[in-house]
Amino acid sequence: MSALEPGLSEPQSTAPVPPPPEGGILSSSYRTLSVGMVSVIFLIAFEATAVGTAMPVAARDLDGIGLYAFAFSAYFTTSLFGMVLAGQWSDRQGPLRPLGLGIGAFAAGLVLAGTAGAMWVFVLGRAVQGFGGGLVIVALYVVVSRAYEERLRPAIMAAFAASWVVPSIVGPLAAGTVTEHLGWRWVFLGIPVLVVVPLAVALPAIRRSASGPVDPQGPPAAFDRRRIRLALAISVGAGLLQYAAQDLRWLSLLPGAAGAALLVPAVLGLLPRGTYRARRGLPSVVLLRGLAAGSFIAAESFVPLMLVTQRGLSPTLAGFSLALGGLTWAGGSWLQARGWAEPYRERLMVLGMLLVASAIAAAPAVLVPWVPVWSLALAWGVGCLGMGLVLGSTSVLLLKLSAPEEAGANSAALQISDALANVVLLAAGGAAFAALGGGSVGAAVHAAGGAAAAGASHPAAVVVVFLPMAAVALVGAWVATRLHERPVPDAKTA
Repeated sequence: MSALEPGLSEPQSTAPVPPPPEGGILSSSYRTLSVGMVSVIFLIAFEATAVGTAMPVAARDLDGIGLYAFAFSAYFTTSLFGMVLAGQWSDRQGPLRPLGLGIGAFAAGLVLAGTAGAMWVFVLGRAVQGFGGGLVIVALYVVVSRAYEERLRPAIMAAFAASWVVPSIVGPLAAGTVTEHLGWRWVFLGIPVLVVVPLAVALPAIRRSASGPVDPQGPPAAFDRRRIRLALAISVGAGLLQYAAQDLRWLSLLPGAAGAALLVPAVLGLLPRGTYRARRGLPSVVLLRGLAAGSFIAAESFVPLMLVTQRGLSPTLAGFSLALGGLTWAGGSWLQARGWAEPYRERLMVLGMLLVASAIAAAPAVLVPWVPVWSLALAWGVGCLGMGLVLGSTSVLLLKLSAPEEAGANSAALQISDALANVVLLAAGGAAFAALGGGSVGAAVHAAGGAAAAGASHPAAVVVVFLPMAAVALVGAWVATRLHERPVPDAKTA
């Protein structure tokens, strides 16, 4: 595995832009590019489902249950910087190089986490992995913006979602089996092998169709140093807030205040004006992405831990309880990509957020001993259906509202909202979980050899994570009503 060499330059063609090719995303004009990019998403999906299954065991073996949320949020913290850098880099030179470097960093982070001997090294590996993931996801959005006609963008976004189906089913089972028989480290160390396929397929196709600046004949756009500084500030600020949330001591107020002082102005400078006032149009699209992804991911991160510690499930079964979600997520994304759905897109997104909120609110019911575990799998499938409706649509709307030369910056803003909400909500959920005895649950389970120990149950520590996230999702349902500008009345009829 290797990333692109720093000195490798992209072609700077001055030829006229050819007319867009005909056909769908799997026609001869698009087939190699589509398969290559879906392969990249497949890798990311397999990592997410497999690592999520192994994470409770890894945190327990490294005596790091108290930092469980930090192991997830560290990924999103560094991805914030990677996203802004990728947006600037892609707009200036094209998405090829940030994509190659991102895949390399993603794999390197997995190796570092898989060889960690202490929890802080594990978290560092997740941080390196997050930086690479931030580069990759924004670069892919820029490729979609440049290489695909507007009519094909919903279809390629649906294909991205569909690429989660097999990893969602196979990933938990494979990761659980490997964790139980070979150890959790092999889950992390085995995934980088999959990097070879996306590199071999995607990068040559992207080089041919979407490399170089938007206007090859114009002067190269300069890096916006202010945005880079803001991106660094947002990452450092988010990291300080996470540390303060996990430490839970009075002295932690100091790094928490410093983190907020860095984070707030940086967020205001990087997201579209009016985002946190839910101004109609692009700002509300960006805000909704954060509310949807943040509430859902923060809740989902605790599902395997809840099932292992509270219901005594094995890592395989705990992870497999989320497998149905891959199918329903792809189904929701497929629905939003249908031509008939376009006039009803806003209503579908409102429905999607209501489904997400109901699934998150229903999940803690599994803490009641007589409630079957499979009921959580059904509830989570409903929530994933809603996420498929919402996330695919936010991506489509963002590209529709973005000029070609702004696609990188706006895609970065969308992903920043996504990752920042994950960081903040995971930190808040992790702090509440630890404050109500969540860490002692992990210690008791470790002493009992992986099964739920008698007297170790702290259901309130889990409930306090899920119910606030359901409330956040309900706020997202309201924001979903504000995604389009109100039509301006005609002067003759006003």
